[in-house]
Amino acid sequence: MEFNWKLFLTALGLAFILEGLPYFLAAEKMPTVLKALSERKPGELRALGFTAILSGLALLFFLRASGG
Repeated sequence: MEFNWKLFLTALGLAFILEGLPYFLAAEKMPTVLKALSERKPGELRALGFTAILSGLALLFFLRASGG
């Protein structure tokens, strides 16, 4: 199996876009959001991250399984 650089860089570009959207669309609210996140316990942040990872994996699994 050969590594698909085009697919990898496409996914990385999409990740950058999705990461940048909140800062662009709601720049005024981001300091409040970041302050609220900084006050969370590490375990809560880890659970949030893990949930995001599982959601992404599930989405990819179902998309790949349906042939999409």
